Order: sequence, then structure tokens, then C-alpha cells
Amino acid sequence: MHYDVFNGDADGIIALLQLRLATPKRAQLVTGVKRDIQLLDDLAVQQGDSLTVLDISLSRNHDALLRALDAGADIFYADHHKADDIPDHARLTAHIDLDANVCTALIIDDLLDGRYHHWAIVGAYGDNLIAKADQLAAQVGLTKWQAEQLRELGTLINYNGYGESVDDLHFHPAELFQALLAYDDPFALIAAQASPYHRLKSAYQQDMAQATALEATHIDHYLAVYTLPNHAASRRISGVYGNWLANQSPEKAHVVLSENSQQGYTVSLRAPLENKQGAGELCSQFVSGGGREAAGGINHLEKAQVPAFIKRVSEYYQISCRG
Repeated sequence: MHYDVFNGDADGIIALLQLRLATPKRAQLVTGVKRDIQLLDDLAVQQGDSLTVLDISLSRNHDALLRALDAGADIFYADHHKADDIPDHARLTAHIDLDANVCTALIIDDLLDGRYHHWAIVGAYGDNLIAKADQLAAQVGLTKWQAEQLRELGTLINYNGYGESVDDLHFHPAELFQALLAYDDPFALIAAQASPYHRLKSAYQQDMAQATALEATHIDHYLAVYTLPNHAASRRISGVYGNWLANQSPEKAHVVLSENSQQGYTVSLRAPLENKQGAGELCSQFVSGGGREAAGGINHLEKAQVPAFIKRVSEYYQISCRG
């Protein structure tokens, strides 16, 4: 059995898309909503199995990874999130890059020598690496309009990954991956009237219109906080809304609090684009939190913990900006 294990956001989907366009393989797809990152936990891996693991933190999957290796599986692992101790094992091939301007789709792009470079640029845009993606688009001669099309597509694929469960999503991430696999170039996907692009674009515009009408619930020199009500549209838009806010005010950190069914909040944190550090570490200080330098999240934060979280984030960026 081969397992393709990948994050359900734009980066995870497009990283796998490049690999399977280059090397088709029968596989069991293992994915979920963006925040479902401990995807190795429930796999019953046996000797002789193989896994491709993309865009999920090695740190959060460390024990399950060791179990799979001990069971006799061969594992290819590519990611840009917190890794901590990377096992030194003959059956593990790991490509981990924690640079704040790298995503998994770009790691795979490098390994494939740019074979599906337009798709890699979509992945970078979807992971909110806007300046990096703009640079890559310009280097290959794309017009500003073409680059904007790829940016929109990356945003839409990323938007589809956010939700409390897959019931909140317009497409299950595995279904979306399989639909994208029909297109070896993203411009062909955009041109196809029956592709997922058009459904996602319409839904995104509706959800985003509701979010952008909101006022900040907290704002200071270093941080702005926005709170979304508990419904599916809020859960879908939370991540890309955070990215949008970050690009509107690149000097500030941004927190999006989404009310959840546990009477608390799901948290998205974006570091200032002018100071892309600390987001994952700040979130990891709270139970169910984690991420990377530029972006982090907490699956569930009690309402009573919100003031302490806001204070910690604001103080961190106040100190780091002065430093």
C-alpha cells in the first residue's frame, strides 16, 4: 500500500499535485481540513508500505512517523513547519526547509527542477508568500495579469481548506486534488468552465464580503484582532481573511478569532509581513497550537485565555520590532 498524506490547504495539495503529475501512482489519499495535521496517527502501516508526507509538521507527527518507520515503511517527507528532531533512518527521505519564504510546493518544485513551475507559483501565492511568488512569476516572464490569476487561484484553493470539519468545505481536499490532477498547467484550469475554480471563486467572494465588513475587536500599534461569528462561512474564510489582513497592513500582526462549537475560539495568527517571525512559536505555547514563523494557529482557545494571548502576541512583536 502507498499512502499520499498531505495538508488540505493550497500548499499541501499543490505539492502533491506536482509529484503526481510527474510520477503518477496509485495511492490511498490521507488528508482533511487545514488544521487536521496529525494525519499519520490513524494509519495502520505495515512492512513494505510506503508514504509520501507533505506539508504537515514533523514535530507534531514525530511519534507516528517513528512507528511507521519501525513497522517497515519507506517514507518521503517534505515540509516547512516546525520539525525539531528529524529521525536519522535509512528508510526516511526528509526535505525540511524552515525558511519563512519557503513552502512545501516550492520544495517540490526544486526537487522536480521546475517541471510544473506555474503550479509551484500558485502554491506560493496560496501560502501567502506574495513577494516570493511575484518574484518567481516575473522571472519566468508572466505578465502582471497572469500573476494575478495565479494569485487568485492559490487563494481559492487555500480558502477551500479551512473549516472545523470537511462538512464546512466546498470540496473535500482529496476530491479537489483529484479534480486538479486533470490540468498540468493552472491556466488550463482557469480557462475550463467546468473546473472547480469557478465554484470556489463565487463562494469566496460571498464569504469574503461578510468578513471584510467587520471592525477590529482589538487594535494597537503592533496587533489587530478580528472576531468571526460561529458559522460555516466564518470557518471557511478565517485563514485567507488573515492573509488578506496581513497584506493590507504589513507592519502589524493579525489575529482572527473564529467562534467554535466548543464555546471557545479557533485562532489564526499572521506575523507582520515586515517581520515574519514567531507566529508558530507563540501559538505553540497554548494547547493545540503550532505553525511556522510567518503563520500559526490554535485549534481551540478558551475564551478566558484570549486576553492573555492577545497581550503575549502584542508584547512579542513590540519587542521584536524594537530589536
